Amino acid sequence: MTTTNKQVPSVSMAYASNGASTTSNELGMRLMQERAFECRGEQYLLIKSPPASGKSRALMFIALDKLANQGMQQAIVVVPEKSIGASFHNEPLSKFGFWADWHVEPKWNLCDAPGEDGSKVKAVTSFLASEDQILVCTHATFRFAVDNLGVEAFDNRVIAIDEFHHVSSNADNKLGAQLVQLIERDKVHVVAMTGSYFRGDAEAVLSPEDESKFETVTYTYYEQLNGYEHLKNLDIGYYFYTGSYMDEILDVLNPNEKTIIHIPNVNARESTKDKIREVEHIIGELGEWQGSDPKTGFQLVKTAEGTVLKIADLVDPDHQATIQASLRDGAMKTDRDYVDIIIALGMAKEGFDWIWCEHALTIGYRSSLTEIVQIIGRATRDAPGKAKARFTNLIAEPDASEEAVTDAVNDTLKAIAASLLMEQVLAPRFEFKPKNSTSGPQDGLDYGDEGYDPDRCNVGYDQDSGKVQIEVKGLVEPKSEEATRICREDINEVIAPLLQDKTTVERGLFDEEMLPEEVTQVAMGKIIKDRFPELDEHDQEAVRQHAIAALNITQQAKQVVLGEDGDNPQKLNTAFIKGVRQYAMDVRELDIDLIDRINPFNEAYAILSKTMSESSLKQVAAIITAKRTKLSPEEAKELAVRAVKFKRERGRVPSITAADPWEAKMAEGAKAFVRFKDEGRYDD
Repeated sequence: MTTTNKQVPSVSMAYASNGASTTSNELGMRLMQERAFECRGEQYLLIKSPPASGKSRALMFIALDKLANQGMQQAIVVVPEKSIGASFHNEPLSKFGFWADWHVEPKWNLCDAPGEDGSKVKAVTSFLASEDQILVCTHATFRFAVDNLGVEAFDNRVIAIDEFHHVSSNADNKLGAQLVQLIERDKVHVVAMTGSYFRGDAEAVLSPEDESKFETVTYTYYEQLNGYEHLKNLDIGYYFYTGSYMDEILDVLNPNEKTIIHIPNVNARESTKDKIREVEHIIGELGEWQGSDPKTGFQLVKTAEGTVLKIADLVDPDHQATIQASLRDGAMKTDRDYVDIIIALGMAKEGFDWIWCEHALTIGYRSSLTEIVQIIGRATRDAPGKAKARFTNLIAEPDASEEAVTDAVNDTLKAIAASLLMEQVLAPRFEFKPKNSTSGPQDGLDYGDEGYDPDRCNVGYDQDSGKVQIEVKGLVEPKSEEATRICREDINEVIAPLLQDKTTVERGLFDEEMLPEEVTQVAMGKIIKDRFPELDEHDQEAVRQHAIAALNITQQAKQVVLGEDGDNPQKLNTAFIKGVRQYAMDVRELDIDLIDRINPFNEAYAILSKTMSESSLKQVAAIITAKRTKLSPEEAKELAVRAVKFKRERGRVPSITAADPWEAKMAEGAKAFVRFKDEGRYDD
């Protein structure tokens, strides 16, 4: 067995590990839990916090207070799958300083009960009529219960929805529709929790009207990881292979790292269509099989170095029950050597808790950005002796000889989009301020060695909160409370649908004729208008500018840190902040027009060009170029709006023959808009 462990191009974040996020107060609450508990009196509460940050226990504190002090009759905890129900087993909270314990009668944790979700409605009915206070069930069981009993049956209850991104504002989403009914009736308290408040299908989780009723508690990845005690580095990357992934998996798999391997779905093109043989091959590559442990069911494999690996195979259905039971054993949390490698297909993702996991290795692109974020969360737990963690997406390089080349290109684009989104999720929180004559330093912010300079745009940093304040000339500030909240809390959720738009990603990466403003102004402008129709034009523009500034400044800071060749090994913690400052200094005056003229996909392409073979890269570019289309009515309308703004600011209409390509593009769009309007292509 040889393990060359090739370098995977990635975003690499390093953190201070100051212990803040793992330190408890006198009530036994960690920082995120304390922040959430301060909002315990809110009727509708949304907690956005990464995997492993303690959302389950935060809910326990809040629900117990609502039951004891806020007049709520019962609490119903709703989780997406049975395995996550274990997170809500009994907890002796008083042992750590709280005034009550979390206690669920065994018969009311329906995730532990046999039978199908639909058959458990009777149990929910019995619970509602009982004197007991806490029930745990799956999303599916809850949906069946609401269908059968009606929303009024849940009056005066706390409804706690875990992994809230499963909800959607789309009318076809049953849980989302039921939640709307519960909110309209207004006789329940709702606590919603999620580690990724964006969906894989780019649908909104809640309508703006319903979302405005929720008080939001946000705890960022940066705050969590910066406040860990042990974990200091997190790497996110993708690696392209040719042929069969099984022939190259050991190039990225280190047997000495605690690893979760997600093999591809049998319908994915990376799959050999024989999942059992794939697992056997991986085990065979790792070493010599020594049999299985009769107690745990783990496969025992002796490596060439003489180490015996314990491998949990969650793919083979014949042994799945035994393995799952072993992975629920308490030793999983206390014994680092209890298991070494877990091989899974559809399991060990959302809500799966193995603190020792150092490497999440996924073969083939999974169904959504949300799923990727969840998988990465498996490796971001803090544990003694665990200083580094990484996520690797192993992807088949497009091959012109394959019929499925278009699918390969799609997977490549999705992997890049996931990487870009994770860079945003992992970065410190940006706060943008317009630079003007009244601008000045803010208490608590570090402005670097030279301090605050009143004559230029400054970058201030608060290491404790992970906030980066950046001054930008010409920046539009939001006016309404809702737009201000979006800019403060939801910028990553605004960026996500841009990165999920296949056409935008394609053109941003490979269309040499595309102007950056077509992404930053047109594509993002359309997303903002569709997502926040209740905002006026001013606030829509403010949200757009804040989102594009966050995306592009992250990319520019990365370029400064990694260097033009992308091979500088510096890590993106304080170096990331230096990168933001350096970028702001290099351009002299940081203004929104400059930011709009940067293609946010440039840095991703630079990495891609070093990873993929030149022939494959040219082939992908040719495929995208061949699909280039003329302006759509929607794009023409957005360009026409920009043209009107241009005329208002410059006193003349944009010229189709202008030397500035963006001005010419606006003129082209305005002309196309008139033609489409004459053809009756618009409803209004």
